[in-house]
Formats: sequence, C-alpha cells, structure tokens
Amino acid sequence: MTTPALLSVSGLSKRFGRVVTASDVTFEVPAGRALGIVGPNGAGKSTLLNLINGTLPSDSGTIAFDGADVTRVGAARRSEIGIGRSYQIPRPFGGMTVFENVLVGARFAGGARGSAAHEQAYDALVRTGLAHLAGTRAGSLRLLDRKRLELARALATSPRLILLDEIAGGLTERELPALVDVIAGLRDDGLAVVWIEHIVHALMAVVDELMCIAAGEVVAIGDPADVMADPRVFEVYLGSPAEVVP
Repeated sequence: MTTPALLSVSGLSKRFGRVVTASDVTFEVPAGRALGIVGPNGAGKSTLLNLINGTLPSDSGTIAFDGADVTRVGAARRSEIGIGRSYQIPRPFGGMTVFENVLVGARFAGGARGSAAHEQAYDALVRTGLAHLAGTRAGSLRLLDRKRLELARALATSPRLILLDEIAGGLTERELPALVDVIAGLRDDGLAVVWIEHIVHALMAVVDELMCIAAGEVVAIGDPADVMADPRVFEVYLGSPAEVVP
C-alpha cells in the first residue's frame, strides 16, 4: 500500500527575468520519509525551498500540503500548519540564551503561548541535543551547536515537514555523525524531510529518495544510489568525465 504524500509539488516553475530557477518541478514526500536534493551552485535548490515555505511566490504549478492546496498561502500561515525551515547560515540572537532563541520560534513562528511555548522549545532542545546548553548565550556556541540551534528553532514551530538548507555545511567529519543522527531521528519520528546538501555521504545516510536539479530542472529522482550513478547527474553535478582529475 502506497503511503499518501504529505507534500506534493506539481509543475512548479519560477523565473527572475531570463533566469529560470524552477522549471516544471514535480515530486512528493510522505510523512516519515526524507528527500535529499543535490545539484550545482545556482541550480535553484534554495529557491525551491523558498517556494515550498511561501517566502517566494511561484509563477505556475501547485504545492499541496496534507491534501490542501497551499500554493497561494503566505509563509506565516504555512509555518502555522506545519512547514518548518532552517537556513544555510545560522543567525541566532547572539545576546539571548539558547532557550530564548528557540522560544522565539515557538511563540512567533509556531504560535504557541504560555507553558505550551516553553514545552515546545524545551522539547526541540532535547531532540537536537542542546538541552544542556539551554542557559548558554547563543553567540558563544561553536558551529555544530549553532547548526543544532538553527534546527531547534525550526522544530519549535512543531512542523510536520521540515526543509533543511545545507545544514551540514562547514562541519568537520567528526561533527557530521551527530547532526546526521538528529535528522534521521526526526524522519523516524514521522516528520517529512526535504534536505539540500553538498555533503553527499551525509545525505545518503538519511534520505529515502534523492533528486538532482540543474538550471531549475529535475535531472533525476529516485533511489539515492541510482541517482548518483546516473551519467546525467555525474555530468551536471560532478562534471563530465573529461573534467575529472585522476
């Protein structure tokens, strides 16, 4: 029996003048599944997340969330109904504590109030392994913990779908497993995950499906190993065989 999709994207297109950033993009992500997205710089990956979470309007196509058409729904409302987003460069409120940073997400993006907001914020810290740093000033965190904080702020909104934009970027090989484990745990807890990442082996450890895009178009989508073995993906993402230095 096929699991129904939580997120359904169909024929999504977006351009800025002559620059096409999304062209007839179509895919689905069920709850409890993770889709990885790879592609060269400038492929339109981050733009796609902005279209899904509503910070950019699409030119054409549809976005459905849990069976409802949200194509023309604003970003604030999409957050309220369960679409969370992290950003490539963490920008915490440096003078506030880790807990206060996450509480902002629970209150203003998640719409929680009073004790419910505090519970959501603390739960997000536990899930990301930051509970022991709740009282630490965010500006003093190392990069791994800043990445975790970025994820915790998104989780504090109580999402059912979480969009991750190169959240592993800048981490060392020793730091990666901790973040990978957190993301895999979110998927196993039933969240739908869409994750853009250049660190392919981190993606491959978590995602159930992989999509490669270039110039806003889907080059390949399917089983992660099959996609990475696709000659078209090799050419647009890794360079043609003639360009590879032995």
